[in-house]
Amino acid sequence: MRLGNKNKSKDTNFDPLAQLRDICSKAGIRLTHQRLEVFKEIKSAHDHPAAEDIYGRLKKRMPTISLDTVYRTLATFEKMGVIRKMHVLDDHARFDPNMERHHHFVCTKCKKIIDFKWPDFDELVLPPEITDVGTILEQQVEVRGVCKKCAKSK
Repeated sequence: MRLGNKNKSKDTNFDPLAQLRDICSKAGIRLTHQRLEVFKEIKSAHDHPAAEDIYGRLKKRMPTISLDTVYRTLATFEKMGVIRKMHVLDDHARFDPNMERHHHFVCTKCKKIIDFKWPDFDELVLPPEITDVGTILEQQVEVRGVCKKCAKSK
């Protein structure tokens, strides 16, 4: 079961924490304090953080948390469909909490990742040479370039 935002537009009382509790319960895992804090941290992040980034942010308020706990929690969340793992520019794996359909602009200088929507692309029918290879689970575009901030600082 994925933690998506499908119900968000229909239900004004959408509660991602309640949905996470439900997903953990159905998966047969406990929703520990550490899992809850990792979840809250990644859901509030808008920068597609690496595990080390999340760890650094949590360590300030949870001095006993370990990097291993953060890694294992992120792996569990990925397996449950709560977050998406991204590999960008030979950097550390980064994590995306936005499970809605969207695409990414990746700055090749600062490695910033910016979400964008592209409805026209989402409606395209894939060519037979790719659909004959196997079952497509998702389509996502990654556009690489230099962000405005990096371009100005040249």
